[in-house]
Amino acid sequence: MLVLGGCTENHREPHPSRRNERPLVLTTFTVLADMAQQVAGDRLRVKSLIKPGAEVHGYEFTPSDLVRGQEAALILENGLGLERWGDRFYNSLPNVPRVTLTEGIIPIPIQEDAYRGQPNPHAWMSPQNALIYVENIRKALTELDPAGAEIYAANAAAYKAQIRALDQELRQALAALPANKRYIVTCEGAFSYLARDYDLEEVYIWPVNADQEGTPRQITRVIDIVRQQQIPAVFCESTVNSGPQQQVARESGATFAGIFYVDSLSPPEGNAPTYLDLLKYNINTLVRGLSGRTAS
Repeated sequence: MLVLGGCTENHREPHPSRRNERPLVLTTFTVLADMAQQVAGDRLRVKSLIKPGAEVHGYEFTPSDLVRGQEAALILENGLGLERWGDRFYNSLPNVPRVTLTEGIIPIPIQEDAYRGQPNPHAWMSPQNALIYVENIRKALTELDPAGAEIYAANAAAYKAQIRALDQELRQALAALPANKRYIVTCEGAFSYLARDYDLEEVYIWPVNADQEGTPRQITRVIDIVRQQQIPAVFCESTVNSGPQQQVARESGATFAGIFYVDSLSPPEGNAPTYLDLLKYNINTLVRGLSGRTAS
């Protein structure tokens, strides 16, 4: 079984002011909150607008979300069309600055259905892209709080080192898969960047989480691919209904081998409470499934 190492603690220094006086940095979803927390340390408060387990693409914000937005000194978003509700939310917060963390990332275009040609928004699934996220976070926090520049720089450097080390571990783990098993079959097409980085073939039922997912045409297409390529295992994501992929498994003869975390971290006691845990858990699950091993 693949075992990936843990992470070292980032340098943290508490802000001299009281806890409730620290500026609030609000992120749109939990993955970004964890990244931002690693850079901010204890100097800033970092909160996610969307709770763990919730679906981000079609999120319906609430009046209490707007209250939190009004309290924020800064909002960090993903961009690339991920937060389809974003403009309506931001229009209610005209005085709150916002930074898009995918600035500088070269997007991969979606190839299927109504979203064809639009950027795939799941850029954080690539550790190489994550380094750009972290640098954009460092810049944003430094602009918000110039006095903390050295702390943010030190934390960002330590976090980038952890991401680079994990990237090498993931490459080594996936290198053991034979050429005919290097498939990642999921519900949503959220793994394009990871598949590119690690020489995997991506297959998905729908390209982006939307109102209608798992149409008969989409499901039949994946069943045919899984059968033809004799792909041993298929997967789904934690924030969507796995029923369509369970059908793919039944009708193709593949094993439904578990869930991945993409648009949301797990709660603290779950399998993916941090971004680095998310990547490690997903790759462990993929390798076990494609190798015909069950989770321990």
